[in-house]
Amino acid sequence: MDNGDIEGGGSEDEFHTKQSGREYRPVVAHDPAVLEMSSIPPGSSSQAKTNANSDRLNDNENGSEREHRLELFGFDSLVNILGLKSMTGEQVAAPSSPRRDGEDASFTFDRDRPRPNDLKLGTMMGVFVPCLQNILGIIYYIRFSWIVGMAGIGESLVLVAFCGLCTFLTGISLSAIATNGAMKGGGPYYLIGRALGPEIGVSIGLCFFLGNAVAGALYVLGAVETFLKAVPAAGIFREAITTFNGTEVAHPIQSPSSHDLQIYGIVVTIVICFIVFGGVKMINRVAPAFLIPVLFSLFCIFIGIFLAKKDYPADGITGLSMESFKENWSSDYQLTNNAGIPDPEGKVYWNFNALVGLFFPAVTGIMAGSNRSSSLKDTQRSIPIGTLAATLATTVLYLVSVLFFGALATRDTLLTDRLLTATIAWPFPAIIYVGIILSTLGAALQSMTGAPRLLAAIANDEILPVLNYFKVADGHEPHIATLFTAFVCVGCVVIGNLDLITPTVTMFYLLCYAGVNLSCFLLDLLDAPSWRPRWKIHHWSLSLLGASLCIVIMFLISWSFTVVSLALASLIYYYVSIKGKAGDWGDGFKSAYFQLALRSLRSLGANQVHPKNWYPIPLVFCRPWGKLPENVPCHPKLADFANCMKKKGRGMSIFVSILDGDYHEHAEDAKAACKQLSTYIDYKCCEGVAEIVVAPNMSEGFRGIVQTMGLGNLKPNIVVMRYPEIWRRENLKEIPATFVGIINDCIVANKAVVIVKGLDEWPNEYQMQYGTIDLYWIVRDGGLMLLLSQLLRTKKSFENCKIQVFCIAEEDSDAEELKADVKKFLYDLRMQAEVIVISMKSWDVKIEGGSQQDEWSESFTPAQQRIAGYLAEMKRSAQGDGNKLMADGKPVVVNEQQVEKFLYTTLKLNSTILRYSRMAAVVLVSLPPPPAHHPAYFYMEYMDLLVENVPRLLIVRGYRRDVVTLFT
Repeated sequence: MDNGDIEGGGSEDEFHTKQSGREYRPVVAHDPAVLEMSSIPPGSSSQAKTNANSDRLNDNENGSEREHRLELFGFDSLVNILGLKSMTGEQVAAPSSPRRDGEDASFTFDRDRPRPNDLKLGTMMGVFVPCLQNILGIIYYIRFSWIVGMAGIGESLVLVAFCGLCTFLTGISLSAIATNGAMKGGGPYYLIGRALGPEIGVSIGLCFFLGNAVAGALYVLGAVETFLKAVPAAGIFREAITTFNGTEVAHPIQSPSSHDLQIYGIVVTIVICFIVFGGVKMINRVAPAFLIPVLFSLFCIFIGIFLAKKDYPADGITGLSMESFKENWSSDYQLTNNAGIPDPEGKVYWNFNALVGLFFPAVTGIMAGSNRSSSLKDTQRSIPIGTLAATLATTVLYLVSVLFFGALATRDTLLTDRLLTATIAWPFPAIIYVGIILSTLGAALQSMTGAPRLLAAIANDEILPVLNYFKVADGHEPHIATLFTAFVCVGCVVIGNLDLITPTVTMFYLLCYAGVNLSCFLLDLLDAPSWRPRWKIHHWSLSLLGASLCIVIMFLISWSFTVVSLALASLIYYYVSIKGKAGDWGDGFKSAYFQLALRSLRSLGANQVHPKNWYPIPLVFCRPWGKLPENVPCHPKLADFANCMKKKGRGMSIFVSILDGDYHEHAEDAKAACKQLSTYIDYKCCEGVAEIVVAPNMSEGFRGIVQTMGLGNLKPNIVVMRYPEIWRRENLKEIPATFVGIINDCIVANKAVVIVKGLDEWPNEYQMQYGTIDLYWIVRDGGLMLLLSQLLRTKKSFENCKIQVFCIAEEDSDAEELKADVKKFLYDLRMQAEVIVISMKSWDVKIEGGSQQDEWSESFTPAQQRIAGYLAEMKRSAQGDGNKLMADGKPVVVNEQQVEKFLYTTLKLNSTILRYSRMAAVVLVSLPPPPAHHPAYFYMEYMDLLVENVPRLLIVRGYRRDVVTLFT
């Protein structure tokens, strides 16, 4: 909060400060807000507040002292109490994110208002149990033993370690980001969006939503397949029978009909959808009921493993045997049908890459805890511990299970018995069936619960208007998002093939995990001051390794699925960048741009930039002369001209304006004007920044700007301003001194100058120009005038124009030789232009008689008369000042012959321009420097003669260095 200024000499009752249009009253001892703030410790009750208030009223001495301190700091106690409440998260209504321009952040503070989600969850029930329930799913029960049989023990261990390492590193990155501040709804979408920006956050968030919705279909199909295996009589259609020819005697193997999977899957999905409509509280209450059968089934599986013997409880079971262990150590990849049953005539061939895609969904689910961030007591403690503990526990379980399954049965049994876990379970298989069904239904319920809330969180951020249908108010259930999720889930269930769905789920999950790792990598590498995660066990190299593993796994599984998923995310990103609303979330890319800018600035150093690397950085002087409407902060054509100085839009312009007055009085006005100017620059599609300077007058303001604007070699190198055509018409006598002072300041500061005459007629990008761009190259300017003409031709409005270079030759010089030299110079510069040489002799000849002589007299004679009148006035003033001629507060020396020569020279140049370039699209001429010890009024007369009757003119002066080079 800004401190108010204290005015001395007045009484306390008269003391007041004004900030941002608000009037602050003095804070007194009995102020209720002061009593509340000073007497209530954090977490105290309302009764304690009442007691403290009464004690405070009786303590006059302390009250006076505290009142004095509050007044000293200009402290608005009430506003600060509300601000502190909002910072600690105790306020109910908070501004939505991203915050859009024009919205005021309104704060409400109500102690008695009930807060949603009063029941907070701890690490065990809030993170560990949901993660465990999502990780231990259908893949372990009905596919894991098959994976061991296909890949062998050795490659299965590598597979589990590989996938487990990926999720563990992702868990570390998730822990670091989640402990770097408070989290809102949206889980990984919230983390990625706030770290990498809204575009990437929405694109990955929508893909993660699709992954969760498809995962719900995966769990539903797993539950239905298990149910039909346990109760074959429940099948409506006949089961498919496949013969296994890998044994001496062919065994018929039955698998559920795909139509049964579809019908039962749709019914189960609809039932789960109705359960989700009941609310998330009921789901949280029954979560342990879903997990306990899973844990008990695991216990039964391991008891059955230790009790198993040869051909017990089924043929092909060897018990824990070293022979089976050795036999199953190596891989045995073979052809299978679509149901995964080995078949020599099958069309599906399995290898390690394909098994990665099949198994990886078994290690997903680490985001379940972060999805519940709004329901956790302490997110910064629960998410890291619960997520990593669940990841390590399940990884160890998988590794141990690989060893046990590989030593338990023959390879034929591992490949053919799809429910081997139920076969060996103690005391009977029904327990495993119940455990599988409940675990998969619980995981499906979690997916159907999390996916709609993820979609609603994306919609609530209002980045994409098309998602506004899924917005929900705080404390309400996302019913529309739930229906949409159920629709996607039903569509995947109709496919009916579990092995075809799992790669799709894998890609979306891997894309999300890669986003989390890249977010942590970027934040950790930049190490911004705001990056202070409580979880210390992290490093940018681990996050980079985790992101790399995610990308590698994606391509190992299927390069086609990878390309499709990345293309989908890219399309969403492109759509968000075009149609989405901008949001300022303070993402990591902003820090990256800042760090990159700093490193680039340091690498540029303070040495001169080579001409090959030279870019124009114009300092555009917005409102130096005349007045514009209040709602127009800059001349409309100045931005158009600034764009003409950039090649293909590359480069930066700095638009500056000066407010006359005292800085303390006009600081807020300057901020408002700067914001208005920035908005106008964006509206004109000009890449640039706005700066407003408050100074006592324009001359001092510009002198400060030209000295301090920019950093290192990123300082502006060209000053662009409008020619003050109105100074004589409006009788603005202060303009000549200011105009000449600005030019002299640019010369001293070694800045190039471009003065635009006829700015009102400057064309926009849609107004095509024809004719020529004429250059009157009189003095050496480092090639700036030539470069500007080439930059003009890169714009669509001037692309049809040709360049003509007019060279002024001395009387005794060889015009043809000069023309050849200039042509060779332009050829080496890769510039196409026609060269025209004007000899000094023909240029200096005086015209006697005729119409042209009359035109000269019309301009020359009035200028002489005005200068003579101004000189006479100076001489009258000098009689009372020691006979010293003074102009603009400075002594001047006037040589009347030299003044006449200057008038004649500029008039002759103007006549030459009108003779050769009357039809030119734009004329460029060298800027004559203001003569020393001449009054500024005289210089303005010279310039008026130079620019008279030329509709569109650029007056250019270089800055003692080359901006073009002949060499490659």
